[in-house]
Amino acid sequence: MQMFERKHTHMKHQYKPNGVCAREIEFSLSGDNTISEVMISGGCQGNSAGIARLVVGMKVDDVISRLENIKCGARTSSCPAQLAQALKNYRSSAS
Repeated sequence: MQMFERKHTHMKHQYKPNGVCAREIEFSLSGDNTISEVMISGGCQGNSAGIARLVVGMKVDDVISRLENIKCGARTSSCPAQLAQALKNYRSSAS
């Protein structure tokens, strides 16, 4: 079961990924659902930092459509796909 916790301070949100090396994904959104910050703990440090920087300034729906269904080797998911899942969970809990 995936855990998702909404934090109301500065629109920061945390997500516990499943099936990947990353242990936690934390992200912040501006009022118009634009990503303002992403931190991925664990996993491949360089790839996680690169993904985090690339998605800053993007809309939630755009990130989801670009990152969902990406696989990492033989795994059924990836850190980018788990970021997309975190954003989907946020989107569904916000509506």
